[in-house]
Parts: sequence; structure tokens; C-alpha cells
Amino acid sequence: MADSPAIEVRDLTKTYRTPLRRKKVEALRGVTFSVERGQIFGFVGPNGAGKTTTIRTLMGLIKPTSGSAKILGYEIPSREARARLGFLPETPYFYDYLTVGELLDLAGRLFGLPADLRKKRANQLIDKVGLGRARSQSLKKFSKGMLQRAGLAQALMNDPQLVVLDEPMSGLDPIGRKEVRDLILELREQGKTVFFSSHILTDIEAIADEVAIIARGALQSQGTPAELIRRTVLGIDVSVRIAADAEIGALADGATRVRRVGDELSLTLPANADVDAWLVAARDKGAKIVAVSPRHETLEELFMREIASADSSSAATEGRV
Repeated sequence: MADSPAIEVRDLTKTYRTPLRRKKVEALRGVTFSVERGQIFGFVGPNGAGKTTTIRTLMGLIKPTSGSAKILGYEIPSREARARLGFLPETPYFYDYLTVGELLDLAGRLFGLPADLRKKRANQLIDKVGLGRARSQSLKKFSKGMLQRAGLAQALMNDPQLVVLDEPMSGLDPIGRKEVRDLILELREQGKTVFFSSHILTDIEAIADEVAIIARGALQSQGTPAELIRRTVLGIDVSVRIAADAEIGALADGATRVRRVGDELSLTLPANADVDAWLVAARDKGAKIVAVSPRHETLEELFMREIASADSSSAATEGRV
């Protein structure tokens, strides 16, 4: 099983019926992807896109309508996979009267860890997620961010090979988000695989080795962040130095952005512009070329474009029905 992907999903579908009108809702529509071992994999999509349904299916909490999925080479649901898996749901619920240490001890007992190892792991994880000062407090006194940290600690209690986190940055301030990002990177350095969903695209772009975008229950794009944002060139950014009194009207024709401060001129040419001809014209006016670089769309821009495309396709389909 060691050579198999950490997660393998093939043509996964899930169809619900609404309680009253019994209307059919396709939560997942042929979702297919795989996550290699040792990766940080970001799963992105708007509310209702199918992220949590996919994760709950992988965790064996709901049964798919069709398709298949494997965790660490084991068909789901699988006790063998669960023993090597750590999971943090989007809105974790814990017994209010427990302390964080008691919560982690309970998680360790469920995994069959001996008492001395449970205590050692719990103390390490409490410090790692920044809850050392709250050891003696009951969980009902924890803020949402503190509960998120406690949930992250319990997901790591069994020293899992694969960690699945549904919105792990939810409720955290910028410092807490950075700490969670650092922890995820540390898990990868230890050879573990991390699969996490998030609405915070900057976090995905900063740490994910690979990203999948899901919308309306279907996968829209998958690849490394660099691959995804390099697929579309939005324009060519050019910076030059040119005399402050030089006429630049012809150089600015067609540019989507022009900024001039003293002898510094920066602008953005259309993606299909003849850059060589523009540079020749600029040099003819005495300009010194400082920088020329393509401007790619950001992950956020790609995300918004993919979601808009999925919405348009869905509307067109519904219109034909």
C-alpha cells in the first residue's frame, strides 16, 4: 500500500433528495482526483460547492451514490485507513466539561495508545497548538479559535500518516492562521500528507503543493498554484525610465494601466500586444528599459473565473431542461 496515493477518488457522485419536495440535488458530480503522499493538497470552493461532502465521504461518514475512493490504498470505509488518519471537521464539537488534556487523552484511548504515550503526546500537542495556558480550563470556556486549535491537536494525537482538515483556519486571527500554516508545513517535512479545504486563498497559495477547485459538485481545475495561475496571461507589465518631459502618448495607447512619476513610467500592455515593437518605440524616445514581465492572474482571480464559469454552465443546463 505504500506506493499508492494517499487519496484516490474516481467518478464520485452523491445525490440527495430534499425532505419536502423530494427534489434531486447533485452534491457531487463525477469528482476525480488523487493526492500523492507527502503533499499539501488544497481543496477550494465556495459554500455548497461539495468540499465538505467530499471530505465526509472520504471519512466514511456518508455513503457515495456511485464511484469509489481509497485512503492510503484502502477502499473506504476502512478501519486500517482510519488508524493512520487524523481528521478535523469544519465545526468540531467536543464535550464542554473536558479540559484539552482530557480531550486528547480520550482521542488517544480511541486509538488504543498506552497511557504513558497518551500523556506525552498530549503535552507536546497542547504546547504545539498554543494552548499551554489553557490546560486547566474546560472546553466550554474556549473561544472558537481555541476550539479549532484543540481540534487540530486531537487530529494529530495518533501521529497519522494522512491529516484531513476541513477549514482549519476558521475562527483564527492572522497570528493563529500563520501558526497553523507553519504546523502544516512541519507535518509535510515529517513526510506526512495534508489535505485541507479553505476559503482563504492566500493560505492555499502560500503552502499548497497542489490545488483543486470544485464548484457545483464538479472539479473545475487541478494543478500546482504556479501552473494554475500561469495558464492565463492578463497583460504585460513594463517599466522604463524616460525623460520627465518626453511625450508618451503613443506609448500609452492601448495600455490598461499607466503610471508616471518623474522619469519612471510603468504600464500594462494587453496580453496580445507586440512587445518587441513597443520596446523599439520606447528606445526611440530615449527610454531605458527597466523590467518586462507577463502579469498572470492570481489564484483568487482564477477561482472567481472558474466559479462564474460553473454557474453559467449550470444555468444554461437548467435552462434546457
